[in-house]
Amino acid sequence: MEFPAEMHYAGRVHVKLAYFLSHPIQYQSPLLRQIAQQPDIDLTVFYSSDHSVRGYADQGFGGVQVSWDIPLLDGYAHEFLPGLRKRGAVGLVTPLSYGILSRLRRGKFDAVWLHGYHMANSIHVLVAAKSLGIPVLLRSDSTLSDRTRGRVRLAAKRLFFAFLRQMVSGVFAVGKENAEYWRVSLGNDIPIFPMPYAVDNDSFRMLAQKAAPHREALRCELKLEPGFPIFLFASKLQRRKRCIDLVEAFLHLAPAPGTHPPAYLLIAGDGEERAAIEQRITASKSHNIRMLGFRNQSELPRLFNLCDVFVLPSIHEPWGLVVNEVMNASRPIVLSDQVGCMPDLLREGVNGFAFPAQNVNALSNTLRRFVDQPNLACTMGSRSAEIIQEYSFEHDIHGLRQALAALVPGFKA
Repeated sequence: MEFPAEMHYAGRVHVKLAYFLSHPIQYQSPLLRQIAQQPDIDLTVFYSSDHSVRGYADQGFGGVQVSWDIPLLDGYAHEFLPGLRKRGAVGLVTPLSYGILSRLRRGKFDAVWLHGYHMANSIHVLVAAKSLGIPVLLRSDSTLSDRTRGRVRLAAKRLFFAFLRQMVSGVFAVGKENAEYWRVSLGNDIPIFPMPYAVDNDSFRMLAQKAAPHREALRCELKLEPGFPIFLFASKLQRRKRCIDLVEAFLHLAPAPGTHPPAYLLIAGDGEERAAIEQRITASKSHNIRMLGFRNQSELPRLFNLCDVFVLPSIHEPWGLVVNEVMNASRPIVLSDQVGCMPDLLREGVNGFAFPAQNVNALSNTLRRFVDQPNLACTMGSRSAEIIQEYSFEHDIHGLRQALAALVPGFKA
């Protein structure tokens, strides 16, 4: 997709856009800064919680105290909504914000953009915008590849989506599986605008390039012998991430009992499964697996640059933005068929491989291809770098402008 080198905004209709989000998110803040630079979009972001700014114990990372080392609030207008139960973790009914209706009325917004739909605050936003006649655009990363539900829950979900269809004017699709989710859930007539999940490609590419001269120093720091391929897992150590499957698949690479795989596995992350994974590594007596613990956002490009192949074996993974990040470091990807970004970012046999989720033998056979063909990772990695350029903030802004042009009279995409 090509974008004009220059866009002229004189005489154009300006849009006042309110974006409602649970809390500042490290992946979204760079995009919000770029949207705020659009001369004809007046963006205000409303947050329900500030827990990601003041630091918090992330239960997904095993209670590790997380304080993001990138700016989350710079470069765009924002406000934290007043509310009740603000000190706890963000959940279905926490926090409970108020003042949404008054802020929408006072701000005279032309459109509302809402991320997520299942929390109490989301319903509050939908009802407030509907009462004021403000069109709502909805974005989430939901897919049809989800946990099974009983008949009662499915019936309740159908009723909820009938309500939701009446409350929204259009939805954003973060990828192919998400677009299909919207069509099934809200009907084929729901307006769908492309807004792919993306990261700050320029930043991650630059950081990976800066890390390149220090690759051997990091290899020595981690006591990795040269000449062996390096596989990387970087995510929360939760059951659904299935890191344990990767450990088992990696151990299968050993040529004989009592020997070590002819490769290395790096595991960056923390969480509920860490103890079980460490137990399995200890029992295997393998010296070729490194547990690196939680690594902050700015640390990851060093690991992306060090590894040869990135692996995400998750089940029920809505997208997996870490895949976008590592592709900017020109690395191939190995994904389970339940990783939401797989149909969009993975070209089978071109920049990586897919395997059936929880199939350890299939995953091990896939890893072995990179061990047996040392040049394969480099060839595939270059294609990753090309593919990820189609999933950028520029594409997101283009999709946002398309949606606003469809809903706001006079606004030009």
